[in-house]
Amino acid sequence: MRIPFPERIPLMPAVFFASALAVGLVMSGTGLLFSCLAFVFVVIATLASNIGGGVTRPSGSYVFFFATQAVIIGLCVKVVLWEPVELYLLSPVTTMAMYTGGVLAMLGAVYLSRRFSRDEGFLQDICTTKDLRLGATGCVIFGIVVPTIAEIIMETSTNPVLLALATASNQLNKFLPFGIILGVTYEIKSSGGKRSTNLWVWFAGIAIWVHSFILGFSKEGLFLPPACWLIAAAALRYQFRKTQVIAFALFIFVSLHYFVPYCQYGRNFRGDGDTLSEQIKISTGLLSNLEDVREKDRENNEAIDRQTNIFVFFSKPMGLFDRLQMIGIDDKLVTVTDDKGPYGLSPIVFYLASLIPKFIWKNKPFIIMGNTFSHEIGYASDDLTTGISFSPVVEGYHEAKWFGVFVVCPLVWFAAFMILDSLCGDVRKSPWGLLAIAQIAHIAPEGLLQALFYTMTYGALIVFVAAMAAAYLLPMLAHFVSPPKKVFRPVEVKAPGARPAFINGRPAPTQL
Repeated sequence: MRIPFPERIPLMPAVFFASALAVGLVMSGTGLLFSCLAFVFVVIATLASNIGGGVTRPSGSYVFFFATQAVIIGLCVKVVLWEPVELYLLSPVTTMAMYTGGVLAMLGAVYLSRRFSRDEGFLQDICTTKDLRLGATGCVIFGIVVPTIAEIIMETSTNPVLLALATASNQLNKFLPFGIILGVTYEIKSSGGKRSTNLWVWFAGIAIWVHSFILGFSKEGLFLPPACWLIAAAALRYQFRKTQVIAFALFIFVSLHYFVPYCQYGRNFRGDGDTLSEQIKISTGLLSNLEDVREKDRENNEAIDRQTNIFVFFSKPMGLFDRLQMIGIDDKLVTVTDDKGPYGLSPIVFYLASLIPKFIWKNKPFIIMGNTFSHEIGYASDDLTTGISFSPVVEGYHEAKWFGVFVVCPLVWFAAFMILDSLCGDVRKSPWGLLAIAQIAHIAPEGLLQALFYTMTYGALIVFVAAMAAAYLLPMLAHFVSPPKKVFRPVEVKAPGARPAFINGRPAPTQL
């Protein structure tokens, strides 16, 4: 079984899907105007993603993940539940019109960025298959050892230089997911498609699970390792075996049934001052009784007043699907914007200023715009640290209404698409862009514009540093723990007195 890599979505099937979705929305009680806007949104998103190269390039992948995770999945679930979209929305038509206008502006940004971007990325063809093996090994070692040292420094040292280096290493450390991507790419290429994992891939995945999922209660940490494996394998057209498909389906079932409730319920026990031993004690206690954890998480969800809670979009708890849509939360910010007026463009100025490194701007303020916007919709009025996710389009609308949607957002998208496409190129030709796409899959639907400023600067730097290190520096580190594979040369057996077939590596001249 090969998973189709969406490099280009055929237009006619997309139109058929959009029509079926619109009809399903109308039949389930959603207004006709909203349903027509949803149809237009799907068609324009398909065109924009195709022009951007689909998931083979950062620009096309951004459109794809924004459209699916912010809007389309949520609307499909609404049809399956057979309930009108307007059930918990305050400004449904304006919200859907904002999304449709936003994806139209995204289409223009993708088209212009493709005209100014390099056809081949700067990072394409910088290493061989052998370098991928050593680079993957080095990434995994570096991704485990360096953060451990950084954590020790941050807990025990008061030296400002060491603390700055430790903070910078944590911000730039994306080597574990990169190690998975490189390891999978190497195994598939070197085995001729017979294998897709090795020992270092498993080391990296387990390290992410332990640190982010088990101890950190992060759903992103839960799904990141299999996502990196899946996207790298799909990009290389890997032939999945039946056992792998069954195992992956089982993982998804167990994750949705037990692990997602574990993450949601476990966050209630997380504290900033917890020591490692306390975190381990909490996690092992919850993991030892996952059925009880699932039941308590269900009770917490049922206790939510679904008429007044700002996060509610469906009539009943839908687990992971509650997070795979942004319509419910964006609608509240759209309503506040229409009632109180736009916020202004000061966040854009702050995003530009925040790009100045902290070692230059000593007292640089740390402002989370998701937290600021959440106060405006009546959430977390006393909390100044928790960030609430909003889509990038609704930030443009909230800051300058339609000027923000059709001018501010496209300018930011154009810059980000041009930089990332020129850096990474086509992920089918080199694996470096897969790390950028893994980041984009997370920020496109829920990262505001703030995440784009980070991704096109520090995110691009992370990809560049990781690629250069994996290609040239980390292979030297890997030699200490992973000796090069032996190359077996065929031995020629010839009869006594026979002429050699080769002289100095070249075919011997034929005697007539």
